[in-house]
Amino acid sequence: MSKFNKNSNTYILLYAVVMTLIFGTLLAFVSESLKEKQKAEVLIEKQKFILKAAYGEKGLDGVKKPEITPLYNEIVKVAVVNNQGEPMDTEEAKIKIGKEYKKSKDSRALPIYIVGKKDNPSEVESYVMPVYGKGLWDFIWAYVALDADLKTIEGIVFDHVGETPGLGARITDASVQERFVGKELNFASNTVDAPDFQKGEGTDYSSSPYKVDGLSGATITAKGVNDMLDDYLAMYLPYINQNREKQ
Repeated sequence: MSKFNKNSNTYILLYAVVMTLIFGTLLAFVSESLKEKQKAEVLIEKQKFILKAAYGEKGLDGVKKPEITPLYNEIVKVAVVNNQGEPMDTEEAKIKIGKEYKKSKDSRALPIYIVGKKDNPSEVESYVMPVYGKGLWDFIWAYVALDADLKTIEGIVFDHVGETPGLGARITDASVQERFVGKELNFASNTVDAPDFQKGEGTDYSSSPYKVDGLSGATITAKGVNDMLDDYLAMYLPYINQNREKQ
């Protein structure tokens, strides 16, 4: 019997098909094996963002990665409402803010993370509300922590898909996020006017509760942040009003 011609087109084609099947199967197996681990990592990152918004960067000092979820489960309660402040029968774990953003405002599920104090979880430290919008190149989002008064920003954590490094991407810098701490929401005209990045950078706005020092060279990203905070927090207004009345 003559040997199979390894230089023939048929051999090369069969070899390519076999190798594709083998490596494709291996990749699928590895991907499936890592899926649960990836989900766990995403969940821990979200929980860390929520706690970081509520307690600040230094508030998580000494908290190691394996301790994030136990701490979160101990001190965080979750509510899901619609833009009328009415409870929704929706499981928070299944909510993807990016997907909700693509829905009409009347259809969006709005999760609220009620964070208790570390030494007394039954006492509210802050209300953390996720928001979503568009920057210069792609989507941006944030976790906004409002003090128990539901007016003062206690902390904020921004993230993005692809803003420009050194410019718009600076929204993830702790020094930029800290500019929002202590600023206030303005509820005039029955809506929410969140504190805004101003044009330019390097101005002291410490005496103004509604103005935030801007991002030099990142005007469009800054405007995207301003619009995102106003538009998304406005949907939480009925919930905010209901709970401010209880105080």
